[in-house]
Amino acid sequence: MSGVSTSPAENTTRFSAIKFVFLDRDGVINRKAPDGEYVTSWQDIQILSGAERAIALLNRAGRKVIVVTNQRGIALGRYSEPDLRSIHEELHAHLGNFGAHLDAIYYCPHDNGQCTCRKPGIGMFEQAFRDFPEACPQNSVMIGDSNSDMIAGASAGMKTILITDNPSTGSALVGQPSASGRSLLEVVERYLAC
Repeated sequence: MSGVSTSPAENTTRFSAIKFVFLDRDGVINRKAPDGEYVTSWQDIQILSGAERAIALLNRAGRKVIVVTNQRGIALGRYSEPDLRSIHEELHAHLGNFGAHLDAIYYCPHDNGQCTCRKPGIGMFEQAFRDFPEACPQNSVMIGDSNSDMIAGASAGMKTILITDNPSTGSALVGQPSASGRSLLEVVERYLAC
């Protein structure tokens, strides 16, 4: 992606004030379900390589790790909020086995156009800023794999990092990311593990 520094010192300096790391779930922590399908149980979760280590590194660096995830499948009746809570309980337990933890998980159970919390809306971020009063856009970053993640983070006033296999993807997005990388572990090691 053009305009993204490759100097390690510059990379970490650009993100040195970050204390709160917002993560999308599907496509960042776990493999995203194919289009039209949903992760409906823990058995559907395939943790992406290095995700546990990345979250543990963030924890050790003193950064708060907060998941913000659209869960439209609830509105469509594919799974329930108790099903989602069960998935997240298993995720917490799984991460704990790697010395990692999430400080909070926010989710939007609504369908498109029904709320302001569904990304690219910023309702989940606003709730997190209320729940974590020391958090603000200037000390937060959104890491996601979609245009809606980049737009949401930018609309909330945060820096954004795009997870993508194709670095040129970032230049085609409406929500232009501050940086990009191929995996959560790569972007954490490059920008946030100091």
